[in-house]
Amino acid sequence: MPETPPTPLTSTEQAEIAAANASGKPTVVFVHGLWLLSSSWDRWRRLFEAAGYATIAPAWPDDPATVAEARENPEVFAHKKVGAVTDHYLAAIAGLTVEPAVVGHSFGGLIAQKIAGEGASAVTVAIDPAPFRGVLPLPVSALKSAAPVLANPANTKRAIALTFEQFRFGWANALPEDEARALFDDYHVAAPGAPLFQAASANLNPFSEATVKTKEAEDRGPLLLISGEKDNTVPWAITNASFKRQQRNPDLTEIVELPERGHSLTIDHGWQEVAQTALDFVTRHGPSA
Repeated sequence: MPETPPTPLTSTEQAEIAAANASGKPTVVFVHGLWLLSSSWDRWRRLFEAAGYATIAPAWPDDPATVAEARENPEVFAHKKVGAVTDHYLAAIAGLTVEPAVVGHSFGGLIAQKIAGEGASAVTVAIDPAPFRGVLPLPVSALKSAAPVLANPANTKRAIALTFEQFRFGWANALPEDEARALFDDYHVAAPGAPLFQAASANLNPFSEATVKTKEAEDRGPLLLISGEKDNTVPWAITNASFKRQQRNPDLTEIVELPERGHSLTIDHGWQEVAQTALDFVTRHGPSA
């Protein structure tokens, strides 16, 4: 069968790229993961822009613009896969006049590492990144977090929304219930099941799209992995195993664990600590702002 043609960049994405190029500033590309939209990076973007960077935050192909629209049309999230999403971000990066920094969370962290492996980022930060081929640990909490999708093989072709209880366990276990409820109401949208199946089967599939070039990647650039101590979805064992594989690359590779933080660390009340950690790394090792 012929490959599905890449989804064109939206007018909003094209405008962001043009504005970043016109600014003459070093640019940071933000990559979101499952169950969020690109708007989840809005506060991060303001922080990085105040520090002298231009920013873009492309959506996954065909994502709705708002949480309200996403909840009205959850089926639009179905069928999206790691390869096509990565290609969409690479297309956005190809439109930039300077090699950017890339920051990703969860499956966005996996995609950020794929981008780095292609030599398309100057510096990369992967936050609680989904596992890639060769990452072997399967902690019980990670299996439980993925169970709402992986328990039914038919979900590979579906869009799946979490219940509040599932979101609380996988994302907001380190938060009080009122904040967990607020995050669920403000940010949570459906997500494609396919990427979770791709990650789960990656070690059985030598052609998996959930593969990252590590040792053999030329010009990967500096890489920081950030792990939330209490993350149930991507526990330390997974992020540390990713770090050990990335250490095979000759470029700088670092890892940091942030105490008392769960998978919601990019959007909850402590987001600024995480963002500042990422910003400091980008400032030290990436293009000067």
